[in-house]
Amino acid sequence: MFTGIVEGMGRLVRLSSGPLGARLELDLGPVAEGVKLGDSIAIEGCCLTVVERAGTTCAFDAVPETLSRTTLGEKRQGDMLNLERSVALGGRLGGHLVTGHIDGRGTVAAVEKKGNEWDFMIEVPPPLRRTFIEKGSVALNGISLTVAALTGAGFRVAVIPHTMRVTTMGRLKPGDAVNIEVDVLGKWVARLLEQGRIEGGVSLETLAREGFVAPGG
Repeated sequence: MFTGIVEGMGRLVRLSSGPLGARLELDLGPVAEGVKLGDSIAIEGCCLTVVERAGTTCAFDAVPETLSRTTLGEKRQGDMLNLERSVALGGRLGGHLVTGHIDGRGTVAAVEKKGNEWDFMIEVPPPLRRTFIEKGSVALNGISLTVAALTGAGFRVAVIPHTMRVTTMGRLKPGDAVNIEVDVLGKWVARLLEQGRIEGGVSLETLAREGFVAPGG
């Protein structure tokens, strides 16, 4: 498990793709401290396992399923990627519970500077829209953020200067793809609603009317 609090950015040294997936080699920098073979690290929000290590450079294997759901296969040598080591039991939960299992890809529709913050409009695939609520949590590229508002095509998040500096958020521009992990509680609620197991028959239309999900989502 992770918290969505990025510890640093690592540089992609090499990406080798093949029919069985891809291998990513990253220089983790200071985040490599204490990392050993078999450890889990969230890379752009995607939980991967350390399979090799040489100094501060670690290698990770990504299977086709991972590549199809995330942006990892599109990265290039020299790209900086968000990193977070798995949280230790009893450690501080600074963001929210993040599994490192990406639900899908979103698209940055717009970025607007407003005072001391940046507003990002994120478009998401229709099947994911019903899992978001205003003021709920979402992980974008492994970053724990709060949904500031719902939109017909997705949601808006507000990002502070610190997050812009220490994560890849400051490098994003309209049209860029992002990895999305919805709040795990939202996924369970959506699943139960689909199966009609909520007592009283609460529908998606009711939740939309009350502002819990985006209309039409």
